[in-house]
Amino acid sequence: MPELPDITIYLESLERRISGLRLEEIRLANPFLLRTVKPKLEDTFGRKVIGLRRIGKRVVLELEGELFLVLHLMIAGRLHWKAPGSKIPGKVGHAAFDFTNGTLLLTEAGTKKRASLHCVSGSAALAMLDPGGLEVLDADMHEFAAQL
Repeated sequence: MPELPDITIYLESLERRISGLRLEEIRLANPFLLRTVKPKLEDTFGRKVIGLRRIGKRVVLELEGELFLVLHLMIAGRLHWKAPGSKIPGKVGHAAFDFTNGTLLLTEAGTKKRASLHCVSGSAALAMLDPGGLEVLDADMHEFAAQL
């Protein structure tokens, strides 16, 4: 499973590649990946990426207009940066996020497809996806010890 260091590296890499760029399109190979219906995924097309962050082990792309794309990679999910317009791989491919400078592919190699994509509007809806718990990178020794 991608752990916190992996998620941090994904965010750093994505920051360099897509921050400030417009999301052209999202192509879904697996419709079960998308766990929300409002707002529509198409509402994100053409919007600029204005921030990247994490909520727990979820990757969050913040778009103009208070829209958020939240990716949970679960156990076997991975992100791959490829050439613009790259094809979604057969059995393991879930989605492609197209930008002018490249395509971010989401794959999941496991037999149980658990990865998810949520598209939400507003910070209140984003907060509902927060699993809670100790934020280890911000906790001091006392907070950490209290969790044991």
